[in-house]
Amino acid sequence: MIDLNSGSGLVYGRGLPAAAAPAQRINALIDRALVEQNHCQPPRDYLGGSRIGEPCARKLVYELTNTPVDEGKGFGGQTLRIFDAGHQFEALVVRWLRKAGFDLRDRGQDGRQFGFSIAGGRIRGHIDGVIVAGPDVGIAWPALWEHKTLNAKSWTDLVKRGVQLSKPVYYAQLQIYMAYMELRSALFTALNKDNQALHHEVVPFDASAAQALSDKAVEIVRAAQAGELPPRIAQNADFYLCRWCAYAQRCWEGDV
Repeated sequence: MIDLNSGSGLVYGRGLPAAAAPAQRINALIDRALVEQNHCQPPRDYLGGSRIGEPCARKLVYELTNTPVDEGKGFGGQTLRIFDAGHQFEALVVRWLRKAGFDLRDRGQDGRQFGFSIAGGRIRGHIDGVIVAGPDVGIAWPALWEHKTLNAKSWTDLVKRGVQLSKPVYYAQLQIYMAYMELRSALFTALNKDNQALHHEVVPFDASAAQALSDKAVEIVRAAQAGELPPRIAQNADFYLCRWCAYAQRCWEGDV
């Protein structure tokens, strides 16, 4: 029998006011656990294919060299919860597509994600999956499959303008993945996390765009290896991308 009168199994958060509401205490414990787990993850030693579309080359060099972000700019619990929820939504959509008859493969026989590695492992990508066969919906299989979870505002803009204009970083990810996975088209699926609406967009392979992105990635790796910083993306720190950047203080007040 479980002793429901015993509190010996309860662990309270350190540093929390005794009078804090249970919800605050629970959320603080969850966030602390997620942050600690994230800190235990080994740092990346490569440029990820999902990041190559980032417009600021200097930011990519900071990321590749594991340069510390500005104080207070690391991922907090809420952000990590959003990331984790995105993975859970992706698994849900994979299940829905498979039930609908799509042969979607997201792991190899070794249980690992499909992906690629070039430039001595300094540039890598891990894809969400490949649809190798499925119902006749006007798409030639096989096709790269990538999934994102968006809030209602972002999702609506994507539906209205398309991934190339609305989400250029995602578009770049699709192109670089198609290039190195040798696929001619991609099915980009976006889930509206507010109401579970789904949007699917077919994106054809653009060889010139993929080549430009690949060249950019190589230049980023070369700069990182040489200890060089590319020029800033803007002339002043008030630029909209700089205002939200986790390296803004370092970039504008520390590095030249």
